[in-house]
Amino acid sequence: MTEQREATTESSTTTDAPRELTAAVTTWWQAINDFTTLLEELDDDDWARPTDLPGWDVHAVAAHTAHLESLLVGAPHEEVELDETGHLKSPMGTFTEQGVVARRDASPDQLINEIRESATSRNTALLADPPTDPEAAAPGLFGAIGWSTRTLLRNRPLDVWMHEQDVRRAVGRPGNLDSPAARHSAEYLAESLGFVLAKKVRAPVGTTVALEVAGLPRRVACVAPDGRGRLLAETASDEIDATIHCDLESFLLLAGGRRRPEPGLVRVGGDTDLGLRVVESLAVTP
Repeated sequence: MTEQREATTESSTTTDAPRELTAAVTTWWQAINDFTTLLEELDDDDWARPTDLPGWDVHAVAAHTAHLESLLVGAPHEEVELDETGHLKSPMGTFTEQGVVARRDASPDQLINEIRESATSRNTALLADPPTDPEAAAPGLFGAIGWSTRTLLRNRPLDVWMHEQDVRRAVGRPGNLDSPAARHSAEYLAESLGFVLAKKVRAPVGTTVALEVAGLPRRVACVAPDGRGRLLAETASDEIDATIHCDLESFLLLAGGRRRPEPGLVRVGGDTDLGLRVVESLAVTP
């Protein structure tokens, strides 16, 4: 389950909130359709190919998505025994692994159908009763771990699209980098620049970094006097200590904690040491 940490400086106004939530639902639904269409195109060998996620092949990625989408329409979580495995680092990792192991014997068609049936049921409910309160607790387990409706609805297209890309890299079918879910994922992850700068890099107060991802608005973050990372509307170029330039896919690989981008696709200007430290710390999806 991909959890994107919320930015500390940006929030929707009351007027914009319902529109933002509706847009997130629409983007998630498109991401579901893109993901299941890709899965339908795979051959038997593709389902066993390893992905960038430790311990997970394509089948496991599809099983994970089926697990979460089923939970969102009220299906029970399957408590299963897990073998000792080195890639489980947290209780959430154990939880998601149980969903994968519970579906270990499911056929590709069964996984695709579970994703589609669960997502269709949820999309129908969301269309019939659109969410309007972004701060309301998310349903079920997601609310129990402290997620708001806004967090859940913003995370689902990110999670589904990132896993679509995991599958695409595993089977050698690159693409879908210009979809609404791709842009949503990149913009959402870029909101964490301040968090990365202040909490992961631990840069001193006043440090300012810009992130320039091809096709997206430039993001500028600064460590405020209270030690927290803040996104700035804009700032003078001579006040920026380091600038990171990259294409969208490279940024998503880094921010999503996947493989390293190809050499030369990520460039740093200004304070090279600071910029590289930020690049190395961009991963914000546990």
